[in-house]
Formats: sequence, C-alpha cells, structure tokens
Amino acid sequence: MQPIQQQVIETLQRLSPAEQQEVLNFAEFLTSKRQRLPSPNVQPAQSFLETAQAYIGAGSGPGDLSTNPEYMEGYGA
Repeated sequence: MQPIQQQVIETLQRLSPAEQQEVLNFAEFLTSKRQRLPSPNVQPAQSFLETAQAYIGAGSGPGDLSTNPEYMEGYGA
C-alpha cells in the first residue's frame, strides 16, 4: 500500500462513524466532480454571437433598417 493511502486509512480509523461518513461523502463528491469535467476532445460551449459570426453579413440588404426612410412610415398612426 502506498504511504498516502496508509495515512488516510490510519486517520480514518481514528474518526467517529459520523466523521467517517463525511469523509466518504467528500471522496464521492470528488469522484463525481472529476466525472463531470469535460473531456479534452469536447469543445467549450459558444455564445450565440460566436456561433452566428460566420453568417453575419452573408445576406444582402441594408446593414441597418434605419437607412430606409420609409421603414417607419405610418407607424403609430
């Protein structure tokens, strides 16, 4: 057995059952946390802007609808 494992076992044996349960809960938490981490092959999530940038400007038309003076004609009347 490796020295660190032996130290953990010896220390664990000196704890009360309730404290041993806390140690077990923490060890299980660390295990589940490691399993939830993304694998190196998974790309991080992107924002909508990052995803859409390839398509920005791909269409034709005015860049801003306010350049059309008739756009708001009759609005609110």
